[in-house]
Amino acid sequence: MAHIFSVRELTQAVKATLEGEFPIVWVRGQVSNLSRPGSGHVYFTLKDGEACLAAVWFKSQQWQPAAARAALANGQEVVCAGRLTVYPPRGTYQLVVEMVQDQGLGVLFLEFEALKRRLAGLGFFDHQRKRPLPGHPVRTAVVTAPGGAAIRDFLRLAAERGYGAAIRIHPVLVQGDEAPGQIIRAMDEINAQGWAEVIVLIRGGGSLEDLWTFNNEDLARTIFNSAIPVLTGIGHETDTSIADLVADMYAATPSHAAQLLWPERRVLAQMVDNAEGGLRQFMRAFLGRREEFLSAREQALSWLSPKAKVSRALERLHDLETYLVRMGRNMLERREADLAQLRRSLAQKLDERFWQTSGLRLEQAEQRVIAAVAEALRRREQVLVREEAALIGLDPVRPLDKGFCLVELPEEKGYLRDAAQASPGDEVRIIPRKGQLVAEVLRIRGH
Repeated sequence: MAHIFSVRELTQAVKATLEGEFPIVWVRGQVSNLSRPGSGHVYFTLKDGEACLAAVWFKSQQWQPAAARAALANGQEVVCAGRLTVYPPRGTYQLVVEMVQDQGLGVLFLEFEALKRRLAGLGFFDHQRKRPLPGHPVRTAVVTAPGGAAIRDFLRLAAERGYGAAIRIHPVLVQGDEAPGQIIRAMDEINAQGWAEVIVLIRGGGSLEDLWTFNNEDLARTIFNSAIPVLTGIGHETDTSIADLVADMYAATPSHAAQLLWPERRVLAQMVDNAEGGLRQFMRAFLGRREEFLSAREQALSWLSPKAKVSRALERLHDLETYLVRMGRNMLERREADLAQLRRSLAQKLDERFWQTSGLRLEQAEQRVIAAVAEALRRREQVLVREEAALIGLDPVRPLDKGFCLVELPEEKGYLRDAAQASPGDEVRIIPRKGQLVAEVLRIRGH
């Protein structure tokens, strides 16, 4: 009867055979899936066109300079020396690396760099052409593989943050030869529909080969020519594709893409508070300026009003009247003083007889002077009365006492002096002595 192995026995037998047959091997391949955890070990996969081999470079075996270890990168062509062994917990075989020698960049990496340089020369990566994403978009189109972790993470955050947002999912392959064509057709369809505010292209993590779909030149041109802003979230934080570089914005992960589109509730509330505060401050400043403007206009209009003009004219008339009365009184007082001085002088020089004769003449002269001054004051008073009557006649309110009315034209065009100033349909204000009437012009006659 054939020997029946347990899993452990068979694994140990394979391990012993493998390690015995291949004590030290040299393997050439391209680095992918490079990982450097905090333990200091280095994990990666060696690949060529047809096969792959898991490799681990333990910290204790890293006797090469630190610069050589740091230079190890995805896409790099290397030759590794080490031992083949089996990892029992997984039942897989792997290469335990003891030395790594650089053999130059791999084919995929060289293709990536060549395409990157060519598109950069065409301006595909220029920041000036990149458009800002819409704030809190209401309509979002997502291009991704259905049922994957990427779309689940994205939709979970969208449900938490994208309040009322509508999301259309366009299912496509995100890996393999047919993937670029499907993504391009989906993006063309979204642009043709014109429904979405933003296009989100997302995929979960993977190896360099898995993510190679997003280094396709035709896909890069589709993103570049999209009329709708494009946000990408491809792979993990360390993965950067040509699609990321061409997109208007790229996120580190699919979850991060949702975070970029929709802020947290507290951030959104703070944005609303800030906007409200800014609006209140603007309105206070605006209303303050308008109040100052209207106050200045009110003062200017009150100064130019007919009532103010009449008031100022009456005030000047009163001042002039007061001045004339004071001037007449002063003139009379000076005349009386002059006459008294003349009497005293004449009394000393003339005898009583001459004084009596001259006194009569002086009294007559005094009477003439007084009469002349009185006549002058009377004429001046008549002039003042006429001027006062003329000024009072300018008062537009006086005719209203006799039953006349003022008619004010619309849009501050002034008072109606000619029927031709109005038009049928105009709304005018009729101003009698008290109150106001609003009327509409039906027809115009006599012009």
